[in-house]
Amino acid sequence: MSVPKSHQDSTNGPATTRKLAARRRREIVSVLLFSGGPIFESSIPLSVFGIDRQDAGVPRYRLLVCAGEDGPLRTTGGLQLSAPYGLDALSRAGTVVVPAWRSITQPPPAAALEALRRAHEEGARLVGLCTGAFVLAAAGLLDGRPATTHWMYAPTLAKRYPSVHVDPRELFVDDGDILTSAGTAAGIDLCLHVVRNDHGSEAAGALARRLVVPPRRGSGTESGGHPRHLDRSLPEEMGADPLAEVVAWALEHLHEQFDVETLAARAYMSRRTFDRRFRSLTGSAPLQWLITQRVLQAQRLLETSDYSVDEVAGRCGFRSPVALRGHFRRQLGSSPAAYRAAYRIRRPDGGNGAGGGHAEDDAGAGGGEAGGRSGAQGAHGTHGAQAAYGEAGGPGGSGNGPGGGTGTGGDRVLHAAGQYVPRELRDTARAHRDSRHDATEPGKPESDAWAPRLPGQRGRG
Repeated sequence: MSVPKSHQDSTNGPATTRKLAARRRREIVSVLLFSGGPIFESSIPLSVFGIDRQDAGVPRYRLLVCAGEDGPLRTTGGLQLSAPYGLDALSRAGTVVVPAWRSITQPPPAAALEALRRAHEEGARLVGLCTGAFVLAAAGLLDGRPATTHWMYAPTLAKRYPSVHVDPRELFVDDGDILTSAGTAAGIDLCLHVVRNDHGSEAAGALARRLVVPPRRGSGTESGGHPRHLDRSLPEEMGADPLAEVVAWALEHLHEQFDVETLAARAYMSRRTFDRRFRSLTGSAPLQWLITQRVLQAQRLLETSDYSVDEVAGRCGFRSPVALRGHFRRQLGSSPAAYRAAYRIRRPDGGNGAGGGHAEDDAGAGGGEAGGRSGAQGAHGTHGAQAAYGEAGGPGGSGNGPGGGTGTGGDRVLHAAGQYVPRELRDTARAHRDSRHDATEPGKPESDAWAPRLPGQRGRG
């Protein structure tokens, strides 16, 4: 991904960044391990910061591996780890890395949370890899900040900590003195970013060559990376809620044109009550969720059919191809035609149809952002600054449903828990769709290789 020069400037970090305490050293990196943490995520900072590669032009860090709790630390496969340091060693580090947390349903140890708060107060840089973001959030260190985590756990993070601006579409988020990464391998990207910030691109490139990974991963099909994917899971609690039936109906009728008022009527609620109830369950505005589901359906049809882009738009409930192009580009970073072409290059046998995608005039994509920004903004932290977009066919649309959004939204678009549906509903809806289209549903995202957000950079949109 190409990042504007101003976004690469470290001066764009938060003004609240603290001066490092005298007893801490910038070259010292502490890695905080817990029992039950996965070995892959735990090993990433150990490999990046703990091995002397000065012969390859990589400056050396001093690594302190710290146990976040008493007792032997068990990891993947029943292995036991013995950390040479305890929590007291965090007091010497200029950077503290939390590579993972064992369970998103369990609270981290109070002593570890207090040590992290103290490290932050003394100016240390904090890094959360994958589910390590849950530990930083539990310590209150992500309040009011943008953050990311593994796409599968993003809805839970957003709901449990509503003051955190969760964006599961990001590869990593650099908010100055606190950085978080998406799942698993995205931790490598964030650690390389830390090295790049500390010692420059040449050092980070040398380290990437030793690790046999790209120094920077692309963000979308048009920049040479993998096509982005969205997920459709929702918090598990949604499955037992009365709104689950309405959500299932919406997924089964995405080919029809209906708006949020229709869903509210099916739930026997006023629009205002429905919005409030939907937000409380998902952390997302229902309009944004509905648009995302239509984009997901379009993504599936582009992968598995030979429908033209115009036909895909109609089968996904968009009022015009222009509206589809605008929303598709906004959420997946490319035009529908470019996405289909890239998908078929990567998976020549993956689609139902043969040959290349249909031609598309991208000149209309800019107008497909449809109807302007909706004034419905999140009452909760996750989407407090989100601008939901209507489904109108052009910038002149009006109304709150598919006819387009009205009003002006916030200046940051955060796609947090807006694209999620419970597993049981997903399976039911999938069965209905399969019976109609005789195609298989794409699986989970193949990669967390989405674009990083750097200090001072606003969200997409």
